[in-house]
Amino acid sequence: MDLTSLSDFNAVALHGGFGPASRALDRPKATLSRRVAELEEQLGVRLIERGSRTLRLTEEGQVLHERTRGLMTEIHEAGEDVASRAPVPRGRLRISAPVVFAHVVLCRIATRFALVYPQVELEVVAEDRMVDPVEDGYDLVIRINPPRDELLVGRRIFGDELLVVAAPAVARPSRAAADATALPIPAVVLSAAASGSTWTMRAADGAVRLLAPMPVLRLSSLLMVREAVLEGVGAALLPRLLVEQDVSAGRLFCWGTQEGPPVEIWALYNSRRLLSAKVRAFMSLLVDWQGWERGSA
Repeated sequence: MDLTSLSDFNAVALHGGFGPASRALDRPKATLSRRVAELEEQLGVRLIERGSRTLRLTEEGQVLHERTRGLMTEIHEAGEDVASRAPVPRGRLRISAPVVFAHVVLCRIATRFALVYPQVELEVVAEDRMVDPVEDGYDLVIRINPPRDELLVGRRIFGDELLVVAAPAVARPSRAAADATALPIPAVVLSAAASGSTWTMRAADGAVRLLAPMPVLRLSSLLMVREAVLEGVGAALLPRLLVEQDVSAGRLFCWGTQEGPPVEIWALYNSRRLLSAKVRAFMSLLVDWQGWERGSA
């Protein structure tokens, strides 16, 4: 049995179609279709029923997939283990990261990595969904305040905090609220923000104020929220990472810091796999990026 054809068949079965498998593997759909057809011819059975819009495994295809997908994973991991001992990082490296971190930080790190390690084909995907590194084919995932996961290990690479910021023209609350009453303020919030929520803000003088954001505008991403705040629509709760330069330049005023647990950013990878040279190299840049950013300032 041809292992390449078997691997392609399992990929099609896992991703639910030739198109999704083609995108995940970055291989032509026609090639995958041909490989599966060759495997069917070798075995003398139909493995996949191909409809005009849907695809399903036959009974024989389901049995083959269930009995071989674990073996193919082990073969793939064995190859990665051997490759991890190579002194020079090489091969494909796929990384998933939250949209804001990817745009503000990871793009610069990825650029430097590409220049230093040209033998690695790096792909960074900016997305806020909770991906599965194995199912979605990622070598490394960046997550904010990740829950404990026995299948993922890694390290904390950055600490952040949430700031209440607004354009200079927006009046900031200057008085303390009586009887812990929240002070209403015009606000730009995320679309998913719950109505009636409050912000507990610690000002620079140490005073703690309870703010009641009155949504003027709801937007689906923090990048959009930042743009609206710069235009003076209202105040917003945004990561320091995203608005630090705006505050330093005077484009935004920081009213205070959101009280609450720290914001931690972690880089995680599958605990079952040895850390490859390419992942180790990228992790090293992630850990050191603040140092070389200060050095280039």
